[in-house]
Amino acid sequence: MQVSIACTEQNLRSRSSEDRLCGPRPGPGGGNGGPVGGGHGNPPGGGPKSRAALVPRPPAPAGALRESTGRGTGMKYRNLGKSGLRVSCLGLGTWVTFGSQISDETAEDVLTVAYEHGVNLFDTAEVYAAGKAERTLGNILKSKGWRAETERGLSRKHIIEGLQGSLDRLQLEYVDIVFANRSDPNSPMEEIVRAMTYVINQGLALYWGTSRWSAAEIMEAYSMARQFNLIPPVCEQAENHFFQREKVEMQLPELYHKIGVGSVTWSPLACGLITSKYDGRVPDTCKATVKGYQWLKEKVQSEDGKKQQARVMDLLPIAHQLDCTVAQLAIAWCLRSEGVSSVLLGVSSAEQLMEHLGSLQQKLSSPLPILKVLSQLTPQTVMEIDALLGNKSHSKK
Repeated sequence: MQVSIACTEQNLRSRSSEDRLCGPRPGPGGGNGGPVGGGHGNPPGGGPKSRAALVPRPPAPAGALRESTGRGTGMKYRNLGKSGLRVSCLGLGTWVTFGSQISDETAEDVLTVAYEHGVNLFDTAEVYAAGKAERTLGNILKSKGWRAETERGLSRKHIIEGLQGSLDRLQLEYVDIVFANRSDPNSPMEEIVRAMTYVINQGLALYWGTSRWSAAEIMEAYSMARQFNLIPPVCEQAENHFFQREKVEMQLPELYHKIGVGSVTWSPLACGLITSKYDGRVPDTCKATVKGYQWLKEKVQSEDGKKQQARVMDLLPIAHQLDCTVAQLAIAWCLRSEGVSSVLLGVSSAEQLMEHLGSLQQKLSSPLPILKVLSQLTPQTVMEIDALLGNKSHSKK
């Protein structure tokens, strides 16, 4: 029996922090596996585009192997056949050498040099040095503590290892839902759906969903699940706020009615733009001043950012009429969309969360004021908001 081990992909170049958090930006792309929703301590039963609905994801170039480059090493990584597993274009074999021709100390030096230069594929077999090669390789990998996780992408390897790693860090035995964060053009859809079905059947998750997938990609996953009797995704995570509307308003409701895929939306305040904290300046305590978020500061200070802040100010009379803040209005506005099950809030303090919920002066037994705002969003009020924003989504049929 011969085996190969694929270790970390050595920090492949991927998209920026802004692309991960608040919409795409010109720059390098890539797919990420994103693990988890809510979890529990015990396993059940005792025991991870605009109008893209009509455009399938592009196939890999015929006869070509997709490549990515390791940051700092220059190593090239390719898919293993047509699977989603990424391996370095140069690997390291252990035949004759490990456990036989060279000492364990030399073997460790060799392995370290290979790993530091981006090699992530190590090959060995039970017959090499009568099993000594496997023991030598195993001892080195264990002592080095190199992770076997690929850290990005939606290969079967990363979905399974990534979720297991998340469960270890969360100190849980399973999670309620695992999300595939961004589609991965390097991984076949069948492999993704089969891997998600596997982790659910193993009791590591109860459901799976997608995050930042196009409607076409979600439908492809659903069709693949139905074709091979696998488990389809149940929801999509999508960015949604006053200035990011089309996907949640025009694409996802159709999926909700056709195949039952719901929505969990995020960034209802557009990374803080839909608040009064910027007001033409960037406070020292806001997210835009955090290291790695220079893009947000630039966005706030851009002409487009200033126009969006002006539109937010235009919404103040409606917020006053409903007896709420603009932030509360924005959150309630996101909740009104068809098929939206939940809106994810990001806060930096308990006080900020209470303010968003409108519960500063509220008894815990009373309904949240934010839900009262939602009930007041009549069709007429929504029309007034649309008129002020001037960006209502329209069907292109």
